[in-house]
Order: sequence, then structure tokens, then C-alpha cells
Amino acid sequence: MATTRTLIVAAEAFPLAKTGGLGDAITGMARALAQADMPVTILLPAYRGVQARLEETRVVAPLHNLPGGDARLIAGRCPQSGLDFLLIENDALYDRPGIYLDEAGREYADSALRYAALAHAAVRVAGGLPGIVTPKLVHAHDWHAGLVPLLLRACGLRETRSVMTIHNLAFQGCFPMECAASLGIPEAYRGGDGAAAWGQLNFLKAGIRYADRVTTVSHTYAREIMTPAFGCGLDELLRRRAGDLLPIPNGIDNVLWNPARDPHLGALRFSVGDLSNKARCKAALQHEYGLAVDAGATLMSMGSRLTEQKMADVAVQALPEALERHPNLQIAILGQGDHRLEGALQELAQRYPGRCAAHIGYDEPAAHRLHAGSDILLHASRFEPFGLTPLYAMRYGALPIGSRVGGMADTIEDPGPRAPLSAMASANGLLFDGDSPAAMGEAIARAVGLREHAMLWRIMQRNAMSADFGWRSAIGLYASLYRSLAGADFRSAAPARADRALGAAALRARRRSGSAMPAPV
Repeated sequence: MATTRTLIVAAEAFPLAKTGGLGDAITGMARALAQADMPVTILLPAYRGVQARLEETRVVAPLHNLPGGDARLIAGRCPQSGLDFLLIENDALYDRPGIYLDEAGREYADSALRYAALAHAAVRVAGGLPGIVTPKLVHAHDWHAGLVPLLLRACGLRETRSVMTIHNLAFQGCFPMECAASLGIPEAYRGGDGAAAWGQLNFLKAGIRYADRVTTVSHTYAREIMTPAFGCGLDELLRRRAGDLLPIPNGIDNVLWNPARDPHLGALRFSVGDLSNKARCKAALQHEYGLAVDAGATLMSMGSRLTEQKMADVAVQALPEALERHPNLQIAILGQGDHRLEGALQELAQRYPGRCAAHIGYDEPAAHRLHAGSDILLHASRFEPFGLTPLYAMRYGALPIGSRVGGMADTIEDPGPRAPLSAMASANGLLFDGDSPAAMGEAIARAVGLREHAMLWRIMQRNAMSADFGWRSAIGLYASLYRSLAGADFRSAAPARADRALGAAALRARRRSGSAMPAPV
């Protein structure tokens, strides 16, 4: 860890802790930074079983008087990712069956304590501890780490710069203001100009308010969150910070998500140049889900959290009509979330045996098999900061149907339903507008119809599988951002190009805000 200059603070990091795209994004970004000779250390809660998955573990320091009680800081290395980790160990807070939810699916009542402790641990590291390098920059991710910039400011650690990345603005970490004192938040930071919003303590607002720079994960989402429609009540603050708000798109791990080398596919690996095994993956997926094994069927998958954000409620209404309208359509669902929506999709599967199946739950190998065997991925969303899952599907030749929001509007190329059929030769998926069952149904109908044009479909698959959505360009931007905040310790392979792109992004943000200079904060 001797060369580490950046501390990443997050609630998830694959493969140690993951509930969705956040865990993938943290690890993907950290690995790409390390490959660009900018090693990082990730600070993560010591959830149940996490320490056992690290190597070379050692106790770094006791952490006394943290919210939730005394803790220990443990250092180690993850053999799967090759990344260095610091764990905050407090079994009373973190040694539990789930990361955020108990076995009944309820959010833990002490979530404020659990992630305030994480933030205080980050500030202790930033202040200097024996045996580890003091970071020059702390990069906080989502609301779980939102108190980090505030506490750095409150502790007077102004030489330690901070970046706050918004992965999903809808989740803000809101708690009663009465708990602020027990979370170690000074009174001067509890007002409306600080961490308070709507009479509550708001972790994410604290991060946006006090971080030196704020980033989010796609260009379209950066524009959207400065509007009342997508700003979740924080759009005014985000407009004030527009000059410091930078869109730096996520990437995907092109090694981990590679059908030509994927260990989860066993002997059925395939590539853009040879799709013969994709047909075998499809048959295997049909068998696994109890669907009729039919090479000619159009197999559409859903693989996401089953929530209203992901339009699972719309799918419940749209999918029966789609199954009736398209006798050749099959649907495989993998996910979990709202128990009511889980039940509705399971009931749908019972109504259409052999054509529709719903597996409630999630595991990583199953997600890889789902993409490998599918023809189409349905990934609708009322809002989507980036959208990793459609990009995973593209890598495996499953063409995504996505909503025209956030990162999906940036990454899914679709000339649209009114364009001539030949224009789809430039497409890598389909987009639709709105959140109505009719709009979703029409998008499904377009995809089913396009698949009847075998040569065109193969061209679209090639477009999707060949697209480069890796971390390379994002890392250059992060390197330039880090360097602008913390100096020459942060280098990238192409600093001039990245600096120009970073400067252009900042200028666009300032123009959107109507301000030539960042607003004072």
C-alpha cells in the first residue's frame, strides 16, 4: 500500500460485497486506476465473511469512540481483484446476514450509525494512522459515504481533498435530525445550508455540499439531476454546484464480462466472430428455467432489482400482453426486490408454463448465463444513472431494450421506430420513452420483429459485442480530476487529452448552470 494516495470509501465492492451495480462500479474503477499506475485503497465495512476473503490481513489500529462503538481497522488484499482494502470491523454493526436488509427484507434500523462509523473511520485514516500511507484524496461514493466530505471539513483537514460521486440520487440516506449528535456531526453543519433537508439529516446532501468536486456517472444523468423532474429535491443544490459537477461515465470490466473467456459458461464460450455456442447457451438457459427448448423462440430476459425504479410494475402489466401477442416469445426473469412484484412475476410464470419463468434471487454465475443465453434483455427504468446491465448483455450478444433516460440514452444506439429498417444497421439495441405498458409492449414488438431479419440482427449483435465500454476513457478523466485537486502524485497515460476532456466537461457544466464560475459553497 506504500504508493496509495487515494482512499475510496464505499458500501460495496465486488466480489466482497455486492447488491447491484455499485459494487461492480467501485471495483472496476479501482482496478482500472491501479492498472494506470494510480493504486487506491478501498475502505469497506467488515460485513459478515468479508475479512475471511482477504489475504495478508493485519490489524492496523484501534478506532475508539466511533458512532456505534469502538472498532478496529484491518488491512488486507483481495486475491480475486488484486486490490488493497481497509475494513472497519465492528461486529455489532456489520456482522449480519445482509448488507442493508435483514432476512425479512427490512432495512436495518441503525443504518445511520453503520455508515456514520464508516465515514468517521475514513477521516481517521485521512488524518494519519501508523503503518499506512495517509491519502491525499478521499473519494466518497453514494450516500453511505456522504458524511466524509463534511467531516473532513469539520476536522480541519483541508489539505485532504474530497470527491463525491453520485451513483443514484434517489437514495440519499435520510435520518431524524435528533440523531446528528450521536453520529458525531457538529451543530454548525446541521442547518439548511449544511446537511439538513426537509427537516432531516441527509447524508448525500452533506457529500454534495462539502465535497471539493462532485461527479456522476453519465452525461445525460448529469443534466437530468439538475432538473426538478430528476433532482429528487436536490436539484437546486446541484445547480449551485454545477461548475464543480462533472460527468465521468462508468465503464465495465471487459475481462470479467467476456463471453470468450467467461468461466461461468464452461465449455460454451463464444465470441463475436463465432456465435455457435451462443445457441447452446440459449438451450442450456431454456432448460435451466424450465422453458421449452426451442432454438427458433425469441428468448427475452430481465435481470435486475424488481422495483418500481426498474419498472417491474410496468412489466407485470406489459408482459402478459406481449406473451399473447408473440407466440414465439419466451421470458426468463432473474432478480429480487419488492415482494409484491416478485409474487406478481411468479404468478405470471405459473400462467405461462414453458414460456415464462421467474427465479427470485441473485448470484453472479446465473447473471452471466442469463446474458449468454438470451436474445434480448429488457431493462426498463424510470431513471438510470448509468446502466451497467445493458452493457453486460451487449457483450454477450443479447440486445437491450432500455428506457431513454440517463446512461442508457448515452450508450444504447437506436435510430428509432420511425427510421427505415436499414438504419438499424447502426444500432446496438432499442430505446423507448415513458413508463407505460403500451410503450414497453411496442418496444418488445419492435425487437421481436427485428429478430426476424436474421442478417440485420447479426449486424446489430456485432455492433453490441464490439462496442468498447471499458474504463479507459473514464480513468483518464479521474486522473486529471485527482491531479487538479491533489497535485502531481496522480498521473495518467494520456494526461493532456484527459485534462482537455475534463476542462471541456467543466465548461459545459458551467454553461448549463448559467454561471461562468462555480457558485460559492
